[in-house]
Amino acid sequence: MSDTGVDDPEGGEAGEERVASNGAITARYVEANGERVLTFEREGRTATLAQNADGYAMVSVREGADGEELERYYGFDMALDHAAELLAASPNELPIPEAAADMGM
Repeated sequence: MSDTGVDDPEGGEAGEERVASNGAITARYVEANGERVLTFEREGRTATLAQNADGYAMVSVREGADGEELERYYGFDMALDHAAELLAASPNELPIPEAAADMGM
């Protein structure tokens, strides 16, 4: 995980989008509809991690915010590995908005 290039306001309201980018990959985090949703975009590819808003459930991996669930993971790092694979990137390249850093069980 990298904080390089993070453009993430402190605090913020539920439903407010937080964005982080390293130039090649953009991450968008939002809490809405009872979920915490972190979506990565790179060169037309998308990978989304989602967890219930209470933060105690497994993290699901989808191909997009509304996409079909591909897999569930207990650990945030394992979900990030899968997201990176979908983006043809290294997990270390994924920018993580500060508000999303505590996802996972």
